[in-house]
Amino acid sequence: MSGTPVPSSRPQLQYTQSHQAVGLSHPALGLHARERIEACAQAVRQRFAKPVDAAIILGTGLGALAEEIAVEQVIEYHELPNFPLSTVESHKGRLLCGTLGGKTVVAMQGRFHRYEGYTLQQVTFPVRVLRALGAETLIVSNACGGMHPLWAPGDLMLIADHINLLGDNPLIGPNDDTLGPRFPDMSAPYDAGLRQMAREVAAAHGVPLREGVYVAVQGPNLETRAEYRFLRGIGADVVGMSTVPEVIVAVHGGMKVLGLSIITDQCLPDALEPANVAQIIAVARGAEPKLSAVVQGVLARL
Repeated sequence: MSGTPVPSSRPQLQYTQSHQAVGLSHPALGLHARERIEACAQAVRQRFAKPVDAAIILGTGLGALAEEIAVEQVIEYHELPNFPLSTVESHKGRLLCGTLGGKTVVAMQGRFHRYEGYTLQQVTFPVRVLRALGAETLIVSNACGGMHPLWAPGDLMLIADHINLLGDNPLIGPNDDTLGPRFPDMSAPYDAGLRQMAREVAAAHGVPLREGVYVAVQGPNLETRAEYRFLRGIGADVVGMSTVPEVIVAVHGGMKVLGLSIITDQCLPDALEPANVAQIIAVARGAEPKLSAVVQGVLARL
C-alpha cells in the first residue's frame, strides 16, 4: 500500500469553464502565476474574509477531521478559478473555512495527486493560494503504508523528513522570486518547533507517536515486494503518493510545516498481502481521533 489510491467514478480530469486557462498541459506556475494565485485567493476572501492562521490538507480517509472544525464557510473547488478538481472518491473537493484549536483555519477536504494526471504545479497550486490567504503554517496529513517492522496499522507517525521519488519537482520551470527563492533550502522541511509541540501534545493525550521518513512515489499501483525492500533500504519508514510536493512548495513560500501520517497497513515484503482498500480506509478513520487531538493541540499552542 502507498497512499491508498481509491478507484474513481470520474476517470477523466474535469474542469469548469474557469479552469480552462490552466489546462493539463499548462503549468499552474509560470508567466502569470501571481495573477492566477491572487484571483483564486480573492475568490476565497469574498466568502471568508478573516486572515488565516494555518492551513490543513486532509488525506485519504481523514476527511472526518473536518467535523472538528467550527465551519463558517464551505467553498467547493469548482467554485474557485484555476483550482483543480478532485477525482478520487474519498476526497470531497472543498475548502472548509472556520476555527479549530482556537485558530482561524482553511482546510482542504481533498487533495490532488500526480497519478490523477495533474502536473505537480497543479497539485501544489492550492498551497500557493493558502499562503496568499495569510497562512504561515501548513499541517499536512496522509494515509500511508508502513514499512517499519515494529510499527502497526493505526499508528500515528510524525514526519521527520522525506524522500522524493516522484520523478518530478513542483519548482521546475521559471521561478517567481515574489513567491520564493530559486534554490530553497530543504535541510529541515518539517519545522523542529512544530514537531516538538506535536510530541508534547501526543504525550499529554497518551497518544503513541512514531517518528520517521516518508517516501513519495507516483502510483497509482501499489509496490512490489522488491520495491518495498528498496524503499526500506534507502531509509524510508512509510510510503505514500502525496505530501512531498505540497511540502516543497510550502517551504519555498516560507511556511512552517507539520506532517502527520496514519499507517493504514503493513508493507513487509516477506509477509505481504493484497491491499484491502475498505480496510485501509477503516483503519485511517479509526485512528483519526488521535490525529485530531494532536492537530488541535498544536494549533492551540501556535
